[in-house]
Amino acid sequence: MFTRRERKEAGQGYLFLLPALLILGVFVIAPILYAVFLSFHKVELLGGANYEFRGLDNFLKVTFDDRAIIALKNTAIYVAVVVPAQTFLALVLAASLNAGLKGQKFFRVVYFLPTLTSSAVLTLIFMWMYNQNGLINYVLKIFHLPTYNWIGDPDVALIAIMIMNIWATAPFFMVIYLAALQDIPDSHYEAAELDGAGAVQKFWHITVPNLRPVTSFVVIMGIIGTFQLFDQSYIFSGGSGGPNNSTLTVVLLIYQYAFKTLGTMGYATAIAFMLAIIILVATLVQRKFSKEESLY
Repeated sequence: MFTRRERKEAGQGYLFLLPALLILGVFVIAPILYAVFLSFHKVELLGGANYEFRGLDNFLKVTFDDRAIIALKNTAIYVAVVVPAQTFLALVLAASLNAGLKGQKFFRVVYFLPTLTSSAVLTLIFMWMYNQNGLINYVLKIFHLPTYNWIGDPDVALIAIMIMNIWATAPFFMVIYLAALQDIPDSHYEAAELDGAGAVQKFWHITVPNLRPVTSFVVIMGIIGTFQLFDQSYIFSGGSGGPNNSTLTVVLLIYQYAFKTLGTMGYATAIAFMLAIIILVATLVQRKFSKEESLY
């Protein structure tokens, strides 16, 4: 049995927690539960809510939806290319800026500037650069290299988004690596120098192994972020996922089914839950893989 004082203290504690619990319940838990409900129904939200129970049909429908398969394929390719590239670039930039080079503070600021730019503004800038008469093709012409229709060519459009996002996101992870590099003792590098190790050997045998926990975090954050690609693809294609569905991603497809097509809100919610499961599984696999690596 609780004493009167203990009950009073517990009541005061829950009273202080109440505002946070209300916000969490209204804006997080309730929408998740409502989304679970929607995923099992055919939903008509316009002209009065109308729900028709469909069971698992919304989830099974994905296997017959050609656009959903294309979106998943595009997203998987995007994740497989961007996550390793941005991780490696961030690590190289951090290591170079931590090497005591002249003017490194200036370069830290310059490299970090893309992260401070709005994603939409950054996309518009790159669309201007990717234009057929834009900056990139102009530079390619100077060096007598082939130019590309970066936005209109289905074979190049997704690659163009990849290049933009690698350039924009690597500086953010670079800052995380820079903070972690401060914890590696200088004695490790000094001992390696005495053994005759060069800069590349010190990087691969000292820097990289000591940054494994940070690399695991960076990869997991990269996986979560890249699977949720939406705004750049939406702006590049005008919301269509074109040309020829080459920039169609899973999140953009969810948006199209939820807000552009009548009667498919429940189907869009089902795709969203399947994407959440994919992200969860990919994250757990990465965590398990990183833990196994740390044993050696």
